[in-house]
Amino acid sequence: MQEQRFTKKDWMLFRIKITDWQEAYMDRLNKEYIELLSEDANPSEKFWRLDKRIKEDRKKTGVQLEMSRSNLVYNIISLISDSAISFEDLEEFSDELKETVSVYVER
Repeated sequence: MQEQRFTKKDWMLFRIKITDWQEAYMDRLNKEYIELLSEDANPSEKFWRLDKRIKEDRKKTGVQLEMSRSNLVYNIISLISDSAISFEDLEEFSDELKETVSVYVER
């Protein structure tokens, strides 16, 4: 991914959209955590499962990411891979960026 395959507009659009994408992803995670805590199991079992799950989830780009222009394509690929966003969320982005992401996601 040496060559820059996105526009300045893509970068600006990403900076605008990432907050909403992350908020929606974390909202979904919170609902999954509530389901986990609502299961019929021992409190300690639920606690440790939740602890493990949060430790795993906090590393995902849908929760936090390095906000740099050089990581733009990688971050979008990771967001799609983690199901934080779908390819349809890239509708407003350039064809160049969508093609680049598509190539890497399909691998």
